[in-house]
Amino acid sequence: MMLIITGTQRLLYFSLSNMMNKKDLAPTVLPQLDEVDEQRFATERAKFQLLQQQLPKQFQETFPDKMAERTVVVIPSLTLDQEILSKVKGHFFYEERLLCLLMLLRMPRTYVVYVTSVPIDPSIIDYYLHLLPGITGYHARQRLTLLSCYDASSKSLTEKVLERPRIIKRIKQHIHPHRPAHVTCFNVTEYERQLAIELELPLYGCDPDLAYLGTKSLSRKLFRLCNIPLPDGFEDVRNREDVIQKLAELKYNYPHLKKAVIKMNDGFSGEGNAVFHYADAPVNDQLPFWIDMNMHSHLSIVADNLSEATFFEKFTCMGGIVEVFLEGEVKTSPSVQCRINPLGKIDVLSTHDQVLGGIDGQVFLGAKFPANHDYAAIIGEYGYIIAEELKRLGVLGRFGIDFMSIKEGDEWRHYAIEINLRKGGTTHPYLMLQFLTEGDYDAGSGNYYMKDGRKRYYFATDNLYDPCFKGLVPHDLIDIAMCNGLHFSNATEEGVMFHLITTLSQYGKCGLVAIGSTPDRAKAYYDKVIEVLKRECGSS
Repeated sequence: MMLIITGTQRLLYFSLSNMMNKKDLAPTVLPQLDEVDEQRFATERAKFQLLQQQLPKQFQETFPDKMAERTVVVIPSLTLDQEILSKVKGHFFYEERLLCLLMLLRMPRTYVVYVTSVPIDPSIIDYYLHLLPGITGYHARQRLTLLSCYDASSKSLTEKVLERPRIIKRIKQHIHPHRPAHVTCFNVTEYERQLAIELELPLYGCDPDLAYLGTKSLSRKLFRLCNIPLPDGFEDVRNREDVIQKLAELKYNYPHLKKAVIKMNDGFSGEGNAVFHYADAPVNDQLPFWIDMNMHSHLSIVADNLSEATFFEKFTCMGGIVEVFLEGEVKTSPSVQCRINPLGKIDVLSTHDQVLGGIDGQVFLGAKFPANHDYAAIIGEYGYIIAEELKRLGVLGRFGIDFMSIKEGDEWRHYAIEINLRKGGTTHPYLMLQFLTEGDYDAGSGNYYMKDGRKRYYFATDNLYDPCFKGLVPHDLIDIAMCNGLHFSNATEEGVMFHLITTLSQYGKCGLVAIGSTPDRAKAYYDKVIEVLKRECGSS
């Protein structure tokens, strides 16, 4: 996928780039569009901006009023590089991660239209609806519309919807002309913008014209602009030859450096990353040649079954960065989730300590909430500073910022890693907690409080995996949860909520949010799930 930037966006890109990196700036080469395409993009952007003007009024009048009529159209499309996405086990069913938004139906005059590639098992829908406080399942179902493209191909969901005018027509039939409505998605690209225009609805998310601000290269520039510490390295790296050069420069600068990370600009969940190991590397003028010759044997590509040739082919299309691999005896990966609402207000929504795995700890597996109390407030402050700059540049909606934290003695050092201008792996667990407990995160203290002042914590994952889980259908999992006291209890406001339930049967994995009154209780719920599932599947 090549980055296409035109018109005012092009000017903003170069202006921002010049502000951020006045020395040795090497921006990605941007292709020119012909006059017809320029006009088409200009017309599309103008229509989109006109629709977006509806959001401030909705946010001011409708969003705060739980009794207000509204329609939310959920398009849970992962509109990302499909080849890289295919390396994530069960990625096809990740459209189910946003089923937490069905909890919006707890508001008695809210209508939800939820679109998927293939139909969702009715037992899963019932599983979510039974937790709605003060609302019967029947009442909620009258306000829920489930639509499917019946298309299991590798295309993104949004592309599938755009190819089906009758689906678009059905969505529009469920949008009352006098009822405020908007679209929400996992991430926003030109496809989501086009769909919003077709539906004639505003989209609560970042304008795709600003998507480049969430690339790895621009993230580093923004961190520098905001005076936020970041790992030493290089951005705007274009191809394999550039990578070799930058790997050599890092080793010259840090002779004891053991590893470096190579990241595609538009990679996600670590699947666009690779780690280069400097073992036995000479620190002399032969180093670039040595890296070239040993690239295959010393490069660990995170995505399964992605060849070196394919990795660099995609890297050349996207561009990317090369930076030092941070080492430390005590190392964590916190993240902060922020939101810029349509009225321009910045909220620090949550902090998490990410659980990473895979090769060299590059793959997102889950998260603990909130982040370590030693630094949760500090990470939140960094997030707010970065959010202020993103707000100035026009960003809207939820986004996450990832960090790497190293403990040196009694002190923590924090390094900003990347910005994700989309919902992420920490979005749906936090939304689920908030919907179930009706509390809020306090950025100043780094704690989550319910209305009565009690705290809540959770351990969440999208990768609860064991081969023995294969073959469990949704009804099986729900039955096991209910019979073993693993479900979330509205009485105690503790327990487990499962997601990605459909992935179990084929892939032996699912997701969950284990909520407890203490971190230990949250982890105990998680451990109990593993114990029970293994016992029920006959592997313990």
